[in-house]
Amino acid sequence: MTHQTLHSVASGRPEAPALLLLNSLGATHAMWDAQLPLLERYYRVIRCDTRGHGDSPTPPSPYSFDEIVADALAVLDAHDVQRATVMGLSLGGMTALGMGLTAPERIERLICCAARSDAPPPFVQSWHDRLAKMEAGGIEAVWEGTVGFWLSEETRREHPEREAALRAGFLKTRQEGYRGCANALMRLDYLRHLGELRVPALFVAGELDGGATPDTMRAMADACPNSDFAVVAGAKHVINVDRPDDFALATLKFLDLVAG
Repeated sequence: MTHQTLHSVASGRPEAPALLLLNSLGATHAMWDAQLPLLERYYRVIRCDTRGHGDSPTPPSPYSFDEIVADALAVLDAHDVQRATVMGLSLGGMTALGMGLTAPERIERLICCAARSDAPPPFVQSWHDRLAKMEAGGIEAVWEGTVGFWLSEETRREHPEREAALRAGFLKTRQEGYRGCANALMRLDYLRHLGELRVPALFVAGELDGGATPDTMRAMADACPNSDFAVVAGAKHVINVDRPDDFALATLKFLDLVAG
């Protein structure tokens, strides 16, 4: 499988176990900034920009999840990591699932946040609508219709700096990259394979997420033989930015950062 060499950065403890963080569509590795002070104390944290995002290359669209997963596995290779814990959100969560399904020997465990595993017609149509908006008004027009889906009104009002940081990352997304990843999402087909997942998995949903709803994600967790499920109260789609403290509490035990 051909892969792209993604822009990636490593931080934290060089001798510690590796933790790979994967961004959502329209974000960069910086979306995980709020989690770094805690995670870097225990892990060698590796972050990357998905193809077409941030400082990574932008191959011609469309893209497939096979290609996106191959990109992420190549990031582990680039950092000489044989086995890692993987955490991703939205597109990144789907990529984490793909890594667990196709390369379980490389994955210690995975956290899938704010993601789904199939592409029903309303989901596909929502991406056609976003692409039409992008073709008409550029990537900033898509942002205007996205931010209210990503962040709660409370966060937008009380923490405008979080919205500003996400907007800056979103506007670094090339249209070809957005288009290519959207095409991958519209062909998402992991749901029927979830029973084959042998990697320990945690599924984390935002209570107010209108796309990857808690019911959708609970059903995904129920389909996996070795999984757990958590809901972050009051959170919309980008859980880790919308409710960073509650997100940390939802993931700490699974990451072995607190006693069981």
